[in-house]
Amino acid sequence: MANKEIPYKIYLEESEMPKAWYNLRADMINKPAPLLNAQTRKPMTAEDLAPVFCDELITQELDDTTPYFPIPEEILNFYKMYRPAPLVRAYCLEEKLQTPAKIYYKFEGNNTSGSHKLNSAIAQAYYAKKQGLTGVTTETGAGQWGTALSMACAYLGLDCKVYMVKVSYEQKPFRREVMRTYGASVTPSPSMDTEVGRKILAEHPGTTGSLGCAISEAVEMATKLPGYRYVLGSVLNQVMLHQTVIGLEAKAAMDKYGVKPDIIIGCAGGGSNLGGLIAPFMGEKIKGEADYRIIAVEPETCPSFTRGKYAYDYCDTGMVCPLAKMYTLGSGFIPAGTHAGGLRYHGMNPTLSQLYDDKLMEAVSVPQTEVFKAAEEFARVEGILPAPESSHAIKVAIDEALKCKETGEEKTILFGLTGTGYFDMYAYEKFHDGKMTDYIPTDEELQKGFSYLPKMD
Repeated sequence: MANKEIPYKIYLEESEMPKAWYNLRADMINKPAPLLNAQTRKPMTAEDLAPVFCDELITQELDDTTPYFPIPEEILNFYKMYRPAPLVRAYCLEEKLQTPAKIYYKFEGNNTSGSHKLNSAIAQAYYAKKQGLTGVTTETGAGQWGTALSMACAYLGLDCKVYMVKVSYEQKPFRREVMRTYGASVTPSPSMDTEVGRKILAEHPGTTGSLGCAISEAVEMATKLPGYRYVLGSVLNQVMLHQTVIGLEAKAAMDKYGVKPDIIIGCAGGGSNLGGLIAPFMGEKIKGEADYRIIAVEPETCPSFTRGKYAYDYCDTGMVCPLAKMYTLGSGFIPAGTHAGGLRYHGMNPTLSQLYDDKLMEAVSVPQTEVFKAAEEFARVEGILPAPESSHAIKVAIDEALKCKETGEEKTILFGLTGTGYFDMYAYEKFHDGKMTDYIPTDEELQKGFSYLPKMD
């Protein structure tokens, strides 16, 4: 089909929605390294993980051979409230940039949580309910995950306890109130509620917190409360698995119109949305069926891909979680209090880390002020106010489109618009008032984070 016939928004029919999540690890030649028990340094077993995670999620986490996991009917029915999500041809942005590039974005903000996070939240809450649990605990950075999980828990009648990174708790009070509207309790992290929180506060007085801190508190609380388990919004493979509905829908929509992307771009924090977007395309690349240029975009303040080390590390600041082999800045690294709260995690998903180490994808880091310039430009022509996290992908998509303008190449670009920024107006205010700064950690600061890496035999 000629490009002029492609509609502004491409919607799949309900019958065309993915019926199974795609496990990219099954097709990987080099599998991601296993999670290790922090005490024994041996691969984590289902028994090791049982006190922390739901049983079915443990199965999904540890499986690197099953290519597809059927999506339960109950979850599919929930998805139908906001899925299939649209694939949008950014005609207005193309016109503004005067680029020969064709730009598409997969928009995941078309639900009350405002982001892609609901795709995994409902799955994890469903498995908790099916197991007969009372409730779940979790962490949240910018608040999208906490909002999504509180919605899912309210829908299924589960209790939800959220530890929100302190700087985001203070910057994003409205997102916090949405969580409370859906019945969740929200605690700024680090807090005095947990042993690990008290320890972190003693060692780092006045800290603005980090996702690593909040994870530690949520895990500790889950293991103390009978009938509770910990669920998480990114990083681990189970979450990336659920998010593959993004990429599967995007690919199906593009295939429907005979479109093949040359470049695929996603913002990268813990890695779930990026992994979900690229999964089916990366699967084809690994199998030699197609080739794509895949770019992960991260903030300069938390450059785990571009300046981190590929090593086993704790998944949390309190060092109570398993060890994961990933690109990391060290579990003790606490990034500056920038506004893309969802990208302030010290490490990266183990599967994506392996793919990056195998040079199957690229990574770039970008400064905060340039991200907000791109966000504003996008909002003015495409009519959606993007989340700061998503705007990292927008920034690099614009950069790549302008390169096409210089060379005359008609490349097709696909990026993930993970959510809306209507609860991030404090950040936009700082940008518009000229009070936003760009902070880049020094080598010495990064070295301090690396000093927390565990000694491995």
